[in-house]
Amino acid sequence: MQGTKNKVLIVDDEANICELIRLYVEKEGYSAIIATDGAKAVEKFTEEKPDIVLLDIMLPVKDGWQVCREIRAVSDTPIIMLTAKGETFDKVLGLELGADDYIVKPFEPKELIARMKAVLRRAETRPAPQQESSGELVFDGLRISRETYEIYLDGKKIEMPPKEFELLYFLAKNKNKVYTRDQLLDEIWGYEFFGDSRTVDVHIKRIREKIESEGKNWQLKTVWGVGYKFEVSE
Repeated sequence: MQGTKNKVLIVDDEANICELIRLYVEKEGYSAIIATDGAKAVEKFTEEKPDIVLLDIMLPVKDGWQVCREIRAVSDTPIIMLTAKGETFDKVLGLELGADDYIVKPFEPKELIARMKAVLRRAETRPAPQQESSGELVFDGLRISRETYEIYLDGKKIEMPPKEFELLYFLAKNKNKVYTRDQLLDEIWGYEFFGDSRTVDVHIKRIREKIESEGKNWQLKTVWGVGYKFEVSE
């Protein structure tokens, strides 16, 4: 890790907090990029391609939720949300948008660095999409391409963030096999987000909203008391 300097994008509208975090992360050997509003954050993310994002929720121009949404639409880069003490952090919204962790301000420098290292470590040990079979899965009216990360339903392209895609691809690749929430957390996320298996439920719900259609010989099925499977009837 020392040879390849991890890049941290720090997003907070308070310049003094940005500078403080910059000192912490640079002391640990990371390089820091700073953005003080949501629009700049998205811009810097695209330009700099950081390895991790520390993202405040209350931001001018675009709030942290919107920034998280826009990053997740194109990338799986780890995101740690920063939330002020007393702010209600909506865990379910965090799950839906694909944040990796959150930390409450004011925080201890050691805790922030420990969280960052843990999230980066998990991201590094996650298998890269290209390392898996880059094949195409085809079902009745549904085409899922690992190579291009594209999904088509009855010829129409379905937009899906990386985590939703990976979850659907994994279940479809292992059709008719039931997986528990913990197994899916382990396969797709490599750890438990907030120690909460609702991550999987939320992602399944969002996938269903996008791909469920009548009269197909497949469905994303809940196996009550166990978990989920992509069921295909021959």
